[in-house]
Amino acid sequence: MNPIVIQTIQFFMSLSLLIILHELGHFIPAKIFKTRVEKFYLFFDIKFSLFKKKIGETVYGIGWLPLGGYVKISGMIDESMDKEQMQQPPKPWEFRSKPSWQRLIIMLGGVTVNFILAVVIYIGMAYAYGEQFIPMDSLKGGVWVKEENIGNKLGIQTGDKILAVDGNTVETFDGLFLEIVNGNSITIERDGEVIEKEIPIDFIATLLEDEEKVRFLSPRIPFVIGAISENSANKDSGLQVKDKVIEIGEDPIFYWDEAKSILGKYAGQETVLTVEREGRKQEIPVIISDSATIGVASGIQTFNDLDEEGYIRLETKKYSLAQSIPAGIDKGVTTLTGYVKQLKKIFNPETGAYKGVGGFAAIGSMFPDSWNWAAFWNTTALISIILAFMNILPIPALDGGHVMFLLYEMVSGRKPSDKFMEYAQMTGFFLLIALLLFANGNDIYKAIVK
Repeated sequence: MNPIVIQTIQFFMSLSLLIILHELGHFIPAKIFKTRVEKFYLFFDIKFSLFKKKIGETVYGIGWLPLGGYVKISGMIDESMDKEQMQQPPKPWEFRSKPSWQRLIIMLGGVTVNFILAVVIYIGMAYAYGEQFIPMDSLKGGVWVKEENIGNKLGIQTGDKILAVDGNTVETFDGLFLEIVNGNSITIERDGEVIEKEIPIDFIATLLEDEEKVRFLSPRIPFVIGAISENSANKDSGLQVKDKVIEIGEDPIFYWDEAKSILGKYAGQETVLTVEREGRKQEIPVIISDSATIGVASGIQTFNDLDEEGYIRLETKKYSLAQSIPAGIDKGVTTLTGYVKQLKKIFNPETGAYKGVGGFAAIGSMFPDSWNWAAFWNTTALISIILAFMNILPIPALDGGHVMFLLYEMVSGRKPSDKFMEYAQMTGFFLLIALLLFANGNDIYKAIVK
Protein backbone atom coordinates (compact mmCIF):
# COMPACT_ATOMS: atom_id res chain seq x y z
CA MET A 1 0.00 0.00 0.00
CA ASN A 2 1.23 3.49 -0.84
CA PRO A 3 2.94 5.15 2.20
CA ILE A 4 0.88 8.35 1.77
CA VAL A 5 -2.33 6.30 1.81
CA ILE A 6 -1.20 4.56 5.00
CA GLN A 7 -0.44 7.91 6.66
CA THR A 8 -3.79 9.31 5.52
CA ILE A 9 -5.72 6.35 6.93
CA GLN A 10 -3.91 6.63 10.26
CA PHE A 11 -4.51 10.38 10.34
CA PHE A 12 -8.27 10.02 9.89
CA MET A 13 -8.45 7.12 12.35
CA SER A 14 -6.67 9.18 15.00
CA LEU A 15 -8.57 12.39 14.23
CA SER A 16 -11.95 10.66 14.36
CA LEU A 17 -11.17 8.99 17.68
CA LEU A 18 -9.95 12.25 19.23
CA ILE A 19 -12.93 14.28 17.99
CA ILE A 20 -15.53 11.76 19.18
CA LEU A 21 -13.97 11.44 22.64
CA HIS A 22 -13.51 15.21 22.95
CA GLU A 23 -17.17 15.83 22.13
CA LEU A 24 -18.21 13.04 24.51
CA GLY A 25 -16.38 15.05 27.16
CA HIS A 26 -18.98 17.79 26.63
CA PHE A 27 -21.91 15.48 25.91
CA ILE A 28 -21.75 13.30 29.04
CA PRO A 29 -21.70 16.10 31.68
CA ALA A 30 -24.38 17.94 29.68
CA LYS A 31 -26.60 14.87 29.95
CA ILE A 32 -25.74 14.42 33.64
CA PHE A 33 -26.89 18.00 34.31
CA LYS A 34 -30.04 17.40 32.23
CA THR A 35 -29.01 19.81 29.49
CA ARG A 36 -30.46 19.11 26.05
CA VAL A 37 -27.96 18.18 23.32
CA GLU A 38 -29.48 18.77 19.89
CA LYS A 39 -26.61 17.48 17.72
CA PHE A 40 -23.52 15.27 18.08
CA TYR A 41 -21.37 15.41 14.94
CA LEU A 42 -18.09 13.99 13.72
CA PHE A 43 -16.84 16.59 11.21
CA PHE A 44 -18.86 19.62 10.15
CA ASP A 45 -22.13 19.29 8.26
CA ILE A 46 -22.26 22.60 6.37
CA LYS A 47 -25.30 22.37 4.05
CA PHE A 48 -25.50 18.57 4.22
CA SER A 49 -24.47 15.46 6.17
CA LEU A 50 -22.94 12.21 4.98
CA PHE A 51 -24.97 10.42 7.64
CA LYS A 52 -27.42 11.39 10.37
CA LYS A 53 -29.87 9.67 12.65
CA LYS A 54 -32.01 11.08 15.45
CA ILE A 55 -32.07 9.09 18.67
CA GLY A 56 -34.18 10.64 21.39
CA GLU A 57 -33.64 14.39 21.38
CA THR A 58 -30.20 14.24 19.73
CA VAL A 59 -29.24 13.99 16.05
CA TYR A 60 -26.06 11.95 15.61
CA GLY A 61 -24.23 12.41 12.34
CA ILE A 62 -21.08 12.59 10.22
CA GLY A 63 -20.34 15.75 8.27
CA TRP A 64 -18.31 16.11 5.11
CA LEU A 65 -15.80 18.78 6.25
CA PRO A 66 -13.09 17.12 8.40
CA LEU A 67 -12.03 20.23 10.35
CA GLY A 68 -13.29 18.99 13.69
CA GLY A 69 -16.62 18.09 15.24
CA TYR A 70 -19.18 19.54 17.61
CA VAL A 71 -22.06 19.04 19.98
CA LYS A 72 -24.87 21.60 19.71
CA ILE A 73 -26.13 22.25 23.23
CA SER A 74 -29.47 24.03 23.61
CA GLY A 75 -29.24 27.61 24.85
CA MET A 76 -25.53 28.04 24.14
CA ILE A 77 -23.88 30.49 21.76
CA ASP A 78 -21.52 28.30 19.76
CA GLU A 79 -20.38 27.82 16.18
CA SER A 80 -24.00 27.31 15.06
CA MET A 81 -24.75 30.99 15.94
CA ASP A 82 -28.41 30.09 16.58
CA LYS A 83 -29.64 33.63 17.36
CA GLU A 84 -33.31 32.72 17.04
CA GLN A 85 -33.13 30.28 19.92
CA MET A 86 -31.27 32.79 22.09
CA GLN A 87 -34.04 35.37 21.60
CA GLN A 88 -36.56 33.04 23.27
CA PRO A 89 -37.05 32.93 27.06
CA PRO A 90 -34.58 30.49 28.73
CA LYS A 91 -35.87 26.93 29.11
CA PRO A 92 -34.97 24.73 32.12
CA TRP A 93 -33.09 22.26 29.87
CA GLU A 94 -30.93 24.93 28.24
CA PHE A 95 -27.25 25.55 28.90
CA ARG A 96 -27.84 29.19 29.82
CA SER A 97 -30.30 28.15 32.55
CA LYS A 98 -27.78 25.98 34.38
CA PRO A 99 -25.62 27.18 37.32
CA SER A 100 -22.24 28.55 36.27
CA TRP A 101 -20.35 25.68 37.94
CA GLN A 102 -22.28 23.13 35.86
CA ARG A 103 -21.62 25.09 32.67
CA LEU A 104 -17.94 25.23 33.59
CA ILE A 105 -17.75 21.45 34.00
CA ILE A 106 -19.50 20.94 30.65
CA MET A 107 -17.02 23.25 28.89
CA LEU A 108 -13.95 21.71 30.55
CA GLY A 109 -15.10 18.18 29.70
CA GLY A 110 -13.54 18.04 26.23
CA VAL A 111 -10.00 19.09 27.14
CA THR A 112 -10.13 16.94 30.27
CA VAL A 113 -10.97 13.86 28.20
CA ASN A 114 -8.18 14.69 25.71
CA PHE A 115 -5.55 14.86 28.43
CA ILE A 116 -6.85 11.75 30.23
CA LEU A 117 -6.88 9.88 26.90
CA ALA A 118 -3.22 10.77 26.30
CA VAL A 119 -2.26 9.60 29.78
CA VAL A 120 -4.20 6.34 29.33
CA ILE A 121 -2.39 5.72 26.03
CA TYR A 122 0.99 6.41 27.64
CA ILE A 123 0.12 4.05 30.51
CA GLY A 124 -0.84 1.34 28.02
CA MET A 125 2.34 1.86 25.99
CA ALA A 126 4.54 1.76 29.10
CA TYR A 127 2.92 -1.52 30.13
CA ALA A 128 2.88 -3.11 26.65
CA TYR A 129 6.20 -1.92 25.22
CA GLY A 130 8.23 -0.59 28.10
CA GLU A 131 10.71 2.18 27.37
CA GLN A 132 13.85 1.82 25.27
CA PHE A 133 16.47 4.58 25.51
CA ILE A 134 20.15 5.43 25.16
CA PRO A 135 21.66 6.95 28.33
CA MET A 136 23.65 10.08 27.41
CA ASP A 137 26.58 8.98 29.55
CA SER A 138 26.89 5.80 27.45
CA LEU A 139 27.86 7.57 24.21
CA LYS A 140 31.42 6.44 23.62
CA GLY A 141 33.39 9.43 22.37
CA GLY A 142 30.54 11.92 22.68
CA VAL A 143 28.26 13.02 19.84
CA TRP A 144 28.78 13.07 16.08
CA VAL A 145 27.80 16.43 14.53
CA LYS A 146 26.65 15.25 11.10
CA GLU A 147 25.74 18.77 9.89
CA GLU A 148 28.67 21.03 10.71
CA ASN A 149 26.91 24.28 9.78
CA ILE A 150 24.16 23.53 12.30
CA GLY A 151 26.70 22.40 14.89
CA ASN A 152 28.67 25.62 14.40
CA LYS A 153 25.50 27.65 14.92
CA LEU A 154 24.88 25.83 18.18
CA GLY A 155 28.56 25.88 19.15
CA ILE A 156 29.14 22.15 19.50
CA GLN A 157 31.66 19.85 17.85
CA THR A 158 32.00 16.16 17.16
CA GLY A 159 33.32 14.50 20.31
CA ASP A 160 31.56 16.90 22.71
CA LYS A 161 29.64 15.35 25.58
CA ILE A 162 26.34 17.13 26.18
CA LEU A 163 25.71 17.34 29.90
CA ALA A 164 22.71 19.60 30.42
CA VAL A 165 20.21 21.98 28.82
CA ASP A 166 19.08 25.00 30.87
CA GLY A 167 20.95 23.51 33.81
CA ASN A 168 18.90 20.28 33.72
CA THR A 169 20.87 17.08 33.17
CA VAL A 170 20.08 15.41 29.86
CA GLU A 171 19.48 11.80 30.82
CA THR A 172 18.84 10.20 27.41
CA PHE A 173 19.97 10.75 23.86
CA ASP A 174 16.39 10.22 22.69
CA GLY A 175 15.18 13.37 24.47
CA LEU A 176 18.16 15.51 23.46
CA PHE A 177 16.69 17.15 20.34
CA LEU A 178 13.51 18.35 22.01
CA GLU A 179 15.52 19.66 24.96
CA ILE A 180 17.75 21.69 22.63
CA VAL A 181 14.80 23.05 20.61
CA ASN A 182 13.02 24.16 23.79
CA GLY A 183 16.15 25.30 25.63
CA ASN A 184 18.08 28.53 26.07
CA SER A 185 21.51 27.27 27.12
CA ILE A 186 23.54 24.09 26.76
CA THR A 187 26.34 22.67 28.91
CA ILE A 188 28.99 20.54 27.20
CA GLU A 189 32.24 18.83 28.10
CA ARG A 190 35.07 19.22 25.59
CA ASP A 191 38.55 17.82 26.20
CA GLY A 192 37.83 17.63 29.93
CA GLU A 193 36.61 21.23 30.14
CA VAL A 194 32.98 22.07 30.98
CA ILE A 195 31.64 24.86 28.73
CA GLU A 196 28.34 26.75 28.92
CA LYS A 197 26.91 28.06 25.65
CA GLU A 198 23.80 30.08 24.83
CA ILE A 199 21.46 28.49 22.31
CA PRO A 200 20.88 31.13 19.59
CA ILE A 201 17.35 32.52 19.79
CA ASP A 202 16.81 31.77 16.08
CA PHE A 203 18.24 28.24 16.25
CA ILE A 204 14.84 26.74 15.42
CA ALA A 205 14.77 28.81 12.21
CA THR A 206 18.19 27.32 11.31
CA LEU A 207 16.78 23.80 11.68
CA LEU A 208 13.71 24.66 9.60
CA GLU A 209 15.85 25.80 6.67
CA ASP A 210 16.35 22.13 5.81
CA GLU A 211 14.07 19.82 7.77
CA GLU A 212 15.93 16.76 6.48
CA LYS A 213 18.89 17.88 8.58
CA VAL A 214 16.97 18.33 11.82
CA ARG A 215 18.56 15.16 13.25
CA PHE A 216 21.98 16.76 13.04
CA LEU A 217 23.39 14.82 15.99
CA SER A 218 24.08 11.13 16.27
CA PRO A 219 26.10 8.73 18.39
CA ARG A 220 29.54 8.27 16.84
CA ILE A 221 29.73 5.16 14.68
CA PRO A 222 32.66 2.95 13.60
CA PHE A 223 34.11 3.02 10.08
CA VAL A 224 32.11 0.10 8.66
CA ILE A 225 31.86 -0.25 4.89
CA GLY A 226 28.27 -0.34 3.67
CA ALA A 227 28.82 -0.17 -0.08
CA ILE A 228 31.67 0.04 -2.59
CA SER A 229 31.15 2.29 -5.60
CA GLU A 230 31.36 0.73 -9.06
CA ASN A 231 33.53 3.71 -10.03
CA SER A 232 35.88 3.23 -7.10
CA ALA A 233 39.54 2.58 -7.87
CA ASN A 234 39.37 0.10 -4.99
CA LYS A 235 36.43 -2.02 -6.16
CA ASP A 236 38.78 -4.95 -6.85
CA SER A 237 41.12 -4.27 -3.93
CA GLY A 238 39.65 -6.95 -1.71
CA LEU A 239 37.54 -4.63 0.43
CA GLN A 240 34.16 -6.10 1.33
CA VAL A 241 30.88 -4.77 2.63
CA LYS A 242 30.75 -5.00 6.45
CA ASP A 243 34.54 -4.64 6.78
CA LYS A 244 35.37 -2.51 9.82
CA VAL A 245 38.35 -0.24 9.14
CA ILE A 246 40.55 0.09 12.23
CA GLU A 247 43.75 1.54 10.70
CA ILE A 248 44.56 3.75 7.72
CA GLY A 249 48.26 3.51 6.99
CA GLU A 250 49.89 3.92 10.37
CA ASP A 251 46.95 5.81 11.89
CA PRO A 252 44.36 4.03 14.05
CA ILE A 253 40.75 5.03 13.38
CA PHE A 254 37.86 4.52 15.79
CA TYR A 255 34.98 6.49 14.22
CA TRP A 256 33.62 7.16 10.74
CA ASP A 257 33.82 10.93 11.31
CA GLU A 258 37.63 10.68 11.65
CA ALA A 259 38.07 9.22 8.16
CA LYS A 260 38.16 12.48 6.19
CA SER A 261 41.03 14.05 8.14
CA ILE A 262 43.08 10.83 8.27
CA LEU A 263 42.57 10.03 4.59
CA GLY A 264 43.65 13.57 3.83
CA LYS A 265 47.15 12.72 5.05
CA TYR A 266 47.41 10.05 2.34
CA ALA A 267 45.61 11.89 -0.48
CA GLY A 268 46.92 10.85 -3.92
CA GLN A 269 48.88 7.93 -2.48
CA GLU A 270 48.67 4.19 -2.04
CA THR A 271 48.45 2.90 1.51
CA VAL A 272 47.18 -0.06 3.53
CA LEU A 273 43.85 -0.35 5.32
CA THR A 274 43.66 -2.70 8.27
CA VAL A 275 40.15 -4.11 8.59
CA GLU A 276 38.33 -6.46 10.92
CA ARG A 277 36.42 -9.18 9.09
CA GLU A 278 34.66 -11.97 10.96
CA GLY A 279 36.87 -11.41 13.99
CA ARG A 280 40.15 -11.41 12.07
CA LYS A 281 42.43 -8.57 10.98
CA GLN A 282 43.39 -8.20 7.33
CA GLU A 283 45.62 -5.68 5.55
CA ILE A 284 44.37 -4.46 2.18
CA PRO A 285 46.30 -2.10 -0.16
CA VAL A 286 44.13 0.77 -1.43
CA ILE A 287 44.44 3.92 -3.50
CA ILE A 288 43.50 7.22 -1.84
CA SER A 289 42.15 9.74 -4.37
CA ASP A 290 43.34 13.33 -4.57
CA SER A 291 40.09 14.33 -2.86
CA ALA A 292 40.91 12.00 0.06
CA THR A 293 38.30 9.31 -0.65
CA ILE A 294 38.45 5.56 -1.22
CA GLY A 295 35.06 5.16 -2.95
CA VAL A 296 33.07 3.54 -0.17
CA ALA A 297 29.89 4.48 1.71
CA SER A 298 29.12 4.12 5.39
CA GLY A 299 27.46 0.98 6.62
CA ILE A 300 25.49 2.93 9.24
CA GLN A 301 24.64 0.44 11.96
CA THR A 302 21.54 0.02 14.04
CA PHE A 303 21.47 1.01 17.69
CA ASN A 304 21.47 -2.71 18.52
CA ASP A 305 24.70 -3.14 16.53
CA LEU A 306 26.30 -0.15 18.26
CA ASP A 307 25.21 -1.53 21.60
CA GLU A 308 26.79 -4.93 20.89
CA GLU A 309 30.07 -3.27 19.87
CA GLY A 310 30.14 -1.01 22.95
CA TYR A 311 29.68 2.35 21.22
CA ILE A 312 26.44 3.03 23.11
CA ARG A 313 24.36 1.32 25.76
CA LEU A 314 20.79 0.54 24.75
CA GLU A 315 18.55 0.04 27.76
CA THR A 316 14.98 -1.18 28.01
CA LYS A 317 12.89 -0.47 31.07
CA LYS A 318 9.91 -2.74 31.67
CA TYR A 319 6.92 -1.65 33.74
CA SER A 320 4.40 -3.63 35.71
CA LEU A 321 0.80 -2.45 35.49
CA ALA A 322 1.19 -0.59 38.78
CA GLN A 323 4.46 1.02 37.66
CA SER A 324 3.06 2.01 34.26
CA ILE A 325 0.44 4.30 35.83
CA PRO A 326 2.85 6.90 37.32
CA ALA A 327 5.11 6.46 34.26
CA GLY A 328 2.19 7.29 31.94
CA ILE A 329 1.13 10.29 34.04
CA ASP A 330 4.70 11.58 34.07
CA LYS A 331 4.95 11.15 30.29
CA GLY A 332 1.71 13.07 29.81
CA VAL A 333 2.82 15.96 32.02
CA THR A 334 6.29 16.05 30.42
CA THR A 335 4.81 16.07 26.90
CA LEU A 336 2.41 18.88 27.80
CA THR A 337 5.22 20.93 29.38
CA GLY A 338 7.41 20.46 26.32
CA TYR A 339 4.60 21.53 24.00
CA VAL A 340 3.95 24.68 26.03
CA LYS A 341 7.66 25.57 25.72
CA GLN A 342 7.46 25.11 21.96
CA LEU A 343 4.37 27.27 21.75
CA LYS A 344 6.13 30.07 23.60
CA LYS A 345 8.86 30.01 20.96
CA ILE A 346 6.28 30.02 18.15
CA PHE A 347 4.73 33.20 19.54
CA ASN A 348 8.16 34.88 19.69
CA PRO A 349 8.89 36.15 16.13
CA GLU A 350 12.64 36.33 16.85
CA THR A 351 12.89 32.54 17.06
CA GLY A 352 11.49 31.98 13.57
CA ALA A 353 9.61 28.98 14.99
CA TYR A 354 6.38 30.17 13.37
CA LYS A 355 7.82 28.97 10.05
CA GLY A 356 7.42 25.42 11.32
CA VAL A 357 3.70 25.74 12.04
CA GLY A 358 1.89 23.16 9.92
CA GLY A 359 -1.62 22.16 9.02
CA PHE A 360 -3.20 18.86 8.08
CA ALA A 361 -0.29 17.72 5.90
CA ALA A 362 2.18 18.35 8.72
CA ILE A 363 -0.01 16.46 11.20
CA GLY A 364 -0.47 13.59 8.75
CA SER A 365 3.30 13.34 8.25
CA MET A 366 3.72 12.72 11.98
CA PHE A 367 2.32 9.22 11.45
CA PRO A 368 4.59 6.41 10.20
CA ASP A 369 4.41 5.49 6.51
CA SER A 370 4.03 1.82 7.43
CA TRP A 371 1.72 0.12 9.93
CA ASN A 372 3.27 0.54 13.37
CA TRP A 373 0.80 0.49 16.23
CA ALA A 374 3.28 1.76 18.82
CA ALA A 375 4.05 4.80 16.65
CA PHE A 376 0.35 5.30 15.86
CA TRP A 377 -0.69 5.40 19.52
CA ASN A 378 2.28 7.55 20.51
CA THR A 379 1.37 10.10 17.82
CA THR A 380 -2.31 9.97 18.77
CA ALA A 381 -1.42 10.70 22.41
CA LEU A 382 0.73 13.66 21.36
CA ILE A 383 -2.03 15.12 19.15
CA SER A 384 -4.54 14.61 21.96
CA ILE A 385 -2.38 16.70 24.30
CA ILE A 386 -1.96 19.38 21.61
CA LEU A 387 -5.75 19.49 21.11
CA ALA A 388 -6.31 19.75 24.86
CA PHE A 389 -3.93 22.68 25.22
CA MET A 390 -5.05 24.50 22.09
CA ASN A 391 -8.71 24.16 23.07
CA ILE A 392 -8.14 25.60 26.54
CA LEU A 393 -6.52 28.77 25.17
CA PRO A 394 -8.69 31.80 26.11
CA ILE A 395 -9.83 32.41 22.54
CA PRO A 396 -13.55 32.94 21.85
CA ALA A 397 -14.98 30.04 19.80
CA LEU A 398 -12.70 27.62 21.65
CA ASP A 399 -13.56 25.89 24.93
CA GLY A 400 -11.05 28.14 26.66
CA GLY A 401 -12.95 31.23 25.53
CA HIS A 402 -16.16 29.95 27.09
CA VAL A 403 -14.26 29.01 30.26
CA MET A 404 -12.77 32.51 30.43
CA PHE A 405 -16.20 34.15 30.29
CA LEU A 406 -17.62 31.67 32.80
CA LEU A 407 -14.83 32.41 35.26
CA TYR A 408 -15.49 36.13 34.81
CA GLU A 409 -19.16 35.49 35.58
CA MET A 410 -18.33 33.42 38.67
CA VAL A 411 -15.93 36.05 40.03
CA SER A 412 -17.88 39.21 39.16
CA GLY A 413 -21.39 37.85 39.50
CA ARG A 414 -22.24 39.39 36.12
CA LYS A 415 -22.97 37.35 33.02
CA PRO A 416 -21.74 38.71 29.65
CA SER A 417 -24.66 39.67 27.42
CA ASP A 418 -25.77 37.39 24.61
CA LYS A 419 -24.89 40.12 22.08
CA PHE A 420 -21.35 40.35 23.48
CA MET A 421 -21.00 36.56 23.31
CA GLU A 422 -22.16 36.59 19.69
CA TYR A 423 -19.51 39.16 18.73
CA ALA A 424 -16.85 37.31 20.73
CA GLN A 425 -17.77 34.03 19.03
CA MET A 426 -17.50 35.61 15.57
CA THR A 427 -14.14 37.22 16.44
CA GLY A 428 -12.77 33.93 17.68
CA PHE A 429 -14.08 32.14 14.61
CA PHE A 430 -12.25 34.52 12.27
CA LEU A 431 -9.06 34.15 14.33
CA LEU A 432 -9.25 30.37 13.99
CA ILE A 433 -9.86 30.60 10.24
CA ALA A 434 -6.80 32.87 9.92
CA LEU A 435 -4.69 30.39 11.91
CA LEU A 436 -6.00 27.51 9.80
CA LEU A 437 -5.14 29.31 6.57
CA PHE A 438 -1.68 30.23 7.85
CA ALA A 439 -0.86 26.69 9.01
CA ASN A 440 -2.05 24.99 5.83
CA GLY A 441 -0.50 27.76 3.73
CA ASN A 442 2.81 26.85 5.34
CA ASP A 443 2.28 23.24 4.26
CA ILE A 444 1.62 24.32 0.67
CA TYR A 445 4.64 26.65 0.67
CA LYS A 446 6.94 23.88 1.90
CA ALA A 447 5.55 21.45 -0.68
CA ILE A 448 6.10 23.91 -3.56
CA VAL A 449 9.34 25.61 -2.55
CA LYS A 450 11.14 22.87 -0.66
